[in-house]
Amino acid sequence: MKLFADINISTHVVAELAARGHEIARMDRFLDPRAEDAEIASFVSRHHGVLITRDQDFPAILAMSGATSPTIINLRHSRTDVAFLVTLLDAVLRSHTEDITTGAVVTIDDGGVRVHLLPIGREN
Repeated sequence: MKLFADINISTHVVAELAARGHEIARMDRFLDPRAEDAEIASFVSRHHGVLITRDQDFPAILAMSGATSPTIINLRHSRTDVAFLVTLLDAVLRSHTEDITTGAVVTIDDGGVRVHLLPIGREN
């Protein structure tokens, strides 16, 4: 699966995920760092990718539009150390592969992992 990291995801996290075998690139490699959220979502969707972000606007954009892509991994965890985040993201990517490829908002926070299939509000 193609992963795209929003500008608010550390380059160190991106490099470590790549070292673990994930296909990942930061969005600033493709779009202006000031690109609008809708433009980022559209780009990731067109490239059949998954966006890892800390930006809380993306789930709202998907919910309001009824979109079925892209999958958003919404990183809300309070810990910011690279080793912890990489281990956490790697585990989530491996354990929720089916939902991530189907289309979902995956929220990772201090309380755990929650998955909402897209479009938001559909009955699962």
